[in-house]
Amino acid sequence: MGALFRSEEMALCQLFVQPEAAYSVVATLGEAGVVQFRDLNAGVNAFQRKFVSEVRRCDEMERKLRYIEAEVLKDKVNIPESNEYPLAPNPREIIDLEAHLERTESEILESSHNAVNLKFNFLELTELKHLLQKTHSFFQETVCFQQQEGAATGSDSQALISDDGQTPASRGRLGFVAGVVPRERVPAFERMLWRISRGNVFLRQAELEVPLEDPNTGNEIFKTVFVAFFQGEQLKSRVKKVCSGFHASFYPCPSSHEERIETVKGVKTRLEDLNLVLNQTQEHRKRVLTAVAKELHNWTVMVRKMKAIYHTMNLFNMDVTKKCLIAECWVPVKDLNFIRRVLADGAKEVGSSIPSFLNVIDTPELPPTFNRTNKFTAGFQHLIDAYGIATYREVNPALYTIITFPFLFGIMFGDAGHGLILILFGAYMVLYEKSLGRKKTNNEIWNIFFGGRYIILLMGLFSFYTGIIYNDVFSKSMNAFGTQWSVKGYNHSTVMTNHYLTLNPSTDQFKGIPYTMGLDPVWQLAEANKIIFMNSFKMKLSIIFGVVHMIFGVSLSVVNHLHFKKPMNIVLEFIPQMIFLVLLFFYMVALMFTKWIMYGPTNEEATGPFCAPSVLITFINMMLFKENTAPEGCDPYMFPNQKTIQRTFMIISLLCIPWLLLGKPIYLICFHKKTPPKSHSASNGDLNQGMELQSDTHVSGNGASNGGGGDGMIVTSPDDVAEEEEEEEPAVELFIHQAIHTIEYVLSTVSHTASYLRLWALSLAHAQLSEVLWNMVLRKGLQSHTHYGAITLVITFCAWSLFTLAILVMMEGLSAFLHTLRLHWVEFMSKFYTGTGYAFAPFSFKRILETEETPEE
Repeated sequence: MGALFRSEEMALCQLFVQPEAAYSVVATLGEAGVVQFRDLNAGVNAFQRKFVSEVRRCDEMERKLRYIEAEVLKDKVNIPESNEYPLAPNPREIIDLEAHLERTESEILESSHNAVNLKFNFLELTELKHLLQKTHSFFQETVCFQQQEGAATGSDSQALISDDGQTPASRGRLGFVAGVVPRERVPAFERMLWRISRGNVFLRQAELEVPLEDPNTGNEIFKTVFVAFFQGEQLKSRVKKVCSGFHASFYPCPSSHEERIETVKGVKTRLEDLNLVLNQTQEHRKRVLTAVAKELHNWTVMVRKMKAIYHTMNLFNMDVTKKCLIAECWVPVKDLNFIRRVLADGAKEVGSSIPSFLNVIDTPELPPTFNRTNKFTAGFQHLIDAYGIATYREVNPALYTIITFPFLFGIMFGDAGHGLILILFGAYMVLYEKSLGRKKTNNEIWNIFFGGRYIILLMGLFSFYTGIIYNDVFSKSMNAFGTQWSVKGYNHSTVMTNHYLTLNPSTDQFKGIPYTMGLDPVWQLAEANKIIFMNSFKMKLSIIFGVVHMIFGVSLSVVNHLHFKKPMNIVLEFIPQMIFLVLLFFYMVALMFTKWIMYGPTNEEATGPFCAPSVLITFINMMLFKENTAPEGCDPYMFPNQKTIQRTFMIISLLCIPWLLLGKPIYLICFHKKTPPKSHSASNGDLNQGMELQSDTHVSGNGASNGGGGDGMIVTSPDDVAEEEEEEEPAVELFIHQAIHTIEYVLSTVSHTASYLRLWALSLAHAQLSEVLWNMVLRKGLQSHTHYGAITLVITFCAWSLFTLAILVMMEGLSAFLHTLRLHWVEFMSKFYTGTGYAFAPFSFKRILETEETPEE
């Protein structure tokens, strides 16, 4: 939890890496994911960098992999899922991988071309078969028509002549063109033939009942067989041009019936042979793609890692001797020794005589913020980062949010039944997180739920706990420990049917013993004053928890002041802020506890419930310096000297305002001494100077901060930078900024305290909605005593369950979540958190692969 309390200490380093060892070093750092490299070639075009040719090779291999994957998916071959990622290939393996991808692509391309050619032949033979079978009736009708007109006599072979058999001797006979045209083009095709021939072309057509397969896409296509009869060479050329324009396919069709039968037999034989060849080709292709699919995931990961390595190496600079690569990077101080070992192992692996080494450099630049998280804390850290990345090394609210966030949610959502639903949903995602995490989906709502599974589980647990405290289970109470009330003096009808029954704890019916845990279930019967009691109880709880939460937030600012060595901020900011908050609002909380303790139901009249003063009115009178009023015979104040104490608290609180307003500007103007400017060695642009400053100890890998403690490293804190800026500001601006800060704190203290009343409001609204849903829906099914009561109960229970999940769990849960988020972002974190940093973005293969594998809409 130390890393979660505040961000880790970071160091800006220079890595001096031998070119032959750079690839293996970057690959190891990518697996670890602890180094954020900086671009030292920002002014260099991307196509002019040193490793651009290697990046292009990776792009080419990615293109081949995309083609192979598309072919695998097109043939519906299953690609096995895997969560194991192979290591990045070494340079020797890259050549073998590239050659293997080349062979695989060529083999798949060849099989695809062969399959397409065979399918084209198969399509043409199929169309020819259907054409020959469909055109017999066309020729018979045409011959009969010619005989009736006297144009020709004899058989159909004498009356007709095909387009390829036209001779001068055959003039006067009908010519014809037979073919197949796409079905959607038939109406336009028919109109065009009519127009160009002025009605002198006789067109017969018949649709193919069975759809054919497009060889290129595999989609179904529907076609129509046609025969166009005409007379004359001029019409023949026109008809052929129209057919070509409509992408019709011509096929030779004998005019003799016997010849057509023989041709059909030959076509069927060829189709059977071609179908056999097609099946064998498809089986071979299936075997190749199945073997490729098993390795596709590993190949893709290896190529992506290799491409990421070369992209990162393009960020490096080359020294003047062209014998060393220089990189700049942010590294957590805890990982400095690990980086040194990686550099030493990389040089040893390639057998380099000159070792690589690391140099920690000084910089005034603000480092990135890095909080190490695990699968449990990551969700809470994301909630904080959504507001703003923590400034470097300031207190991280995520540590406390792990408890306070689900607890405040539980106060608003307090129902044990609804909390149990959240527990079951969260536990399901937690127990099956490995299998659910492997399923990649673009459903944003599910991804949000799964990412916050531990938050949902804790919210359910705290909601269940507060539901037990409220004794609220689906709007009903549990009588687990009996009741501390008796029904002496009341008969059964009075207790069960009186809707205006009022519980009076000062009577004999109350035993005077607190309930074992939570609220007494007898409050379910007190319909007259149940709402009044719950309102008062939950409203006071919300103020108590809100004030404590804000005091804790202000207290955390001390940790920031001490860490950044700003003790005067404690005197000039923290102390007046805390005094103002405690003497006003924590005093109001103390009045609530005083009222609960002093004014009991069985006390004498002067300290009885009737004489109990209103805490709210007392607080308002205190703010306005007014006297309290009380009924006759009652004391307007709870304890002696309360009036004097309240006025003293109020005067001290008012004095805190000028303390906040003037203290820090006066201190900065009069007492703060300016520090001389710091010198920074080995700046970002002076790389050769950094090399000259290296000693033999650096070369041996035990340099500047050998213990990993950051010795020799100067990183300016954010408050140092802010203070230097404040020193340069004119006095007027210092007073203006402090005035804004003071007014914001004083006004926000009042508004934030009132803002915590949302804990009461949402809790009451949730309980009332749950009760209304029970009374309006489920009770009707429970009250039925007829034979149809069971059916009615099933229907009403289904409706009640649906509304409970949709409205009370989903909608009310989302509302409570958002209000809890606001209480943390505004009311709590504003007391100590600035959130003006930027996130540490390390070079990590895991992050790169997860980003690329995320499905897109």
